[in-house]
Amino acid sequence: MKEIRQKSLTDERALFQATDMKIYDSIFDDGESPLKHSKNIELYSSMFKWKYPLWYSENIELYGCSIFEMGRAGIWYTNNITVTDTVIEAPKNFRRCNGVTLENVTFSNAAETLWNCHNVTLNHVTAKGDYFAMNCSDVEVDGLKLVGNYSFDGGKNITVRNSTLLSKDAFWNCENVTVYDSFISGEYFGWNSKNITLVNCIVESLQGFCYIENLVMKNCKLINTTLAFEYSTVDAEIVSHIDSVKNPCSGIIRAKSIGELIMEEDKINPSKSEIIYKE
Repeated sequence: MKEIRQKSLTDERALFQATDMKIYDSIFDDGESPLKHSKNIELYSSMFKWKYPLWYSENIELYGCSIFEMGRAGIWYTNNITVTDTVIEAPKNFRRCNGVTLENVTFSNAAETLWNCHNVTLNHVTAKGDYFAMNCSDVEVDGLKLVGNYSFDGGKNITVRNSTLLSKDAFWNCENVTVYDSFISGEYFGWNSKNITLVNCIVESLQGFCYIENLVMKNCKLINTTLAFEYSTVDAEIVSHIDSVKNPCSGIIRAKSIGELIMEEDKINPSKSEIIYKE
């Protein structure tokens, strides 16, 4: 493979259609789309300082790199990309990509990041920004730390482990989501979704878990959670107090205690739900 070391690359499409190349300690600056339509590229300790660096690319690896704020919309329509030990300051990264692996990656501005991507793996990713991972499918997450609302909207086939999500309206309009051993804080968790499972999780959510078809919760805690489960079909094992439960459609809810149970016969059929609590 051809090697480039310690170069400053400018002008538009500086390495357009580059193939089979290793790039070390280099800077892409003041020129759009430097690696557009590239293939089989490895980048080490390199920096992107301008827009659209990796579009329509294939088989890309980044190690210890940086994408600065003006590297906006940096990686779109790219397949089979691995990013490791990298800081990404620019928003709107990763759109319509297939085969994305991110490990030890920090997004300081993750607004509108990871949209419409498929076959995604996130390991120890830290992100701050709204609308993270919208419309993604086949996603494996471990150790995500996210601060940002409306995360994973419209996603399908998602597994999350050992993560912390401070995210209002997380997992709306989703299908087939399983979350293990995680902490989630944010209003209106999971509305209008189908097949949502939480195992060993702690959740805080005003009006959380509403309008869900087939919600399963195992060994979970709900803290400061009110008006939960409205119009949802539920199989929930809650090992804590629930502040209030309102109008579940059907199923079973087990809890240590419930502060207020609201079952309005003009809106739901209470006989379709079984509510069990010790206190």
